[in-house]
Amino acid sequence: MIGPADGRGAVRAKMEGVTRPDPRQQSAAALSAAFSGAVDLSAVKARAEAARQAAAQPAPAAGEAVPAPGSAVVDVTEANFQQEVVERSMQVPVVVDLWATWCGPCKQLSPVLERLAAEGRGAWMLAKIDVDANPRIAQLFRVQSVPTVIAIAGGQPIDAFSGALPEPQVRQWIQALLDALREQMPGIRAAEEGGGAEGAEVAAEVPEDPRFVVAEEALERGDLAAAEDAYRKILDVEPNNADAKAALAQVRFELRAAAADPTAVQRADGHPEDVDAQLAAADAEIASQRVEEGFQRLVGVVKRTSGDERNRVREHLVGLFDLFPADDPRVIAARRALASALF
Repeated sequence: MIGPADGRGAVRAKMEGVTRPDPRQQSAAALSAAFSGAVDLSAVKARAEAARQAAAQPAPAAGEAVPAPGSAVVDVTEANFQQEVVERSMQVPVVVDLWATWCGPCKQLSPVLERLAAEGRGAWMLAKIDVDANPRIAQLFRVQSVPTVIAIAGGQPIDAFSGALPEPQVRQWIQALLDALREQMPGIRAAEEGGGAEGAEVAAEVPEDPRFVVAEEALERGDLAAAEDAYRKILDVEPNNADAKAALAQVRFELRAAAADPTAVQRADGHPEDVDAQLAAADAEIASQRVEEGFQRLVGVVKRTSGDERNRVREHLVGLFDLFPADDPRVIAARRALASALF
């Protein structure tokens, strides 16, 4: 699965012939995903995973229209949440404004967000959700107060704030969001360039980091334990290092796959209530190139579990997604299935 580093030091995860890009070409300022059963806003973590998940989304073809300024604001309900928030966020960030008619601060913040969305000309979308009319969405986002604003990219929450911030602060927050995701989400660039993208910009070469060289040399020797230790040491110093996170996830999967029980799938099929067995079986299926089966297994477990168990399975599945390019059709289909299971 994980092969030796190439000449530029990229860690490669090979799934059915697909080679993962060098993670160090991703933005160091990228934002992170933070689902927790539904969404735990207090658990918004380092800013890396969501940008990587959205990184390989295909750019709009040259001349292809991007959302017009007038469509940059949309009212969202439980019925259209999947389409207007989850699916739109695969191309551009979606900023969710959770508000209520009785909320005074909401009446101050919402017009600011609407004006900024119009100025953005489709580089990001504003999704307005009335929490009283859509209590299930509010519950899933674990909203403690309104207004609450959540940024979503690649189908995942990546950052949030509560309360009616002053316009300059809101503008700064949105600009930081766009700056962090611009290289990873071609829809942002296409909108800013006025309607089309000729192709992804070529990332600048990044000098070799000696800490990564140590890890990659361990991979070349086949010493996965040493590689895991090297990546973990990087994260001990830099907990938000997206490159080390991506590589560590790959190495840990390879270690699990190497120790996989050949009877894991059979045991899991005989004990559907055993979450540990289901996780092991999904790993075994992915390791044996039965990718869709592994994804479908865990989506099914998410549907029939709740609470901590459900979140554990969701996190494991998202970790498996990270082993593949974000534009892999199996990943895209499974992400949508997972979103449907959660919502």
